[in-house]
Amino acid sequence: MSIWWSLHLRRDAASVPLARRLLLGTMETAGVDPDISYDLSVALSEACANAVEHGGGQGCGDASAAYRVTAYLDGEKCRIEVADSGPGFPVRRGGQCAHATPPPSPTAESGRGLCLIEQLADHVHVRNRPGRGAVVSFDKILKWREGALLKVS
Repeated sequence: MSIWWSLHLRRDAASVPLARRLLLGTMETAGVDPDISYDLSVALSEACANAVEHGGGQGCGDASAAYRVTAYLDGEKCRIEVADSGPGFPVRRGGQCAHATPPPSPTAESGRGLCLIEQLADHVHVRNRPGRGAVVSFDKILKWREGALLKVS
């Protein structure tokens, strides 16, 4: 069995905990290990915060005033994608953090989101879509509680 859902959210700070709570509720109901759920919820929060802060224009009727979150729980893996309509990320070679120039300061108020996502997920992919924004996608291998609804046998 698999589960997937997609949200179209306004670029508003209040949308971040909404997406996080939906993910946590889905994973708890499905029977995903709480530590894995927590890691993914923090990574999702960081990706959503990036979309809210950098994801496009500010106009009410403007499509760039929104972003999309899609989550897939399928078998032993969860994949999450956050897509916005902003300018995208600066082009870097290798991992977003390994070659950050300059590296984010440990005391900085921002600039560490992608690095945190890379630490919490098993695989991270950042894709710029010229003229259409950016997509941050990340995967994590799932662990299940005993008697989980979706546990792969």
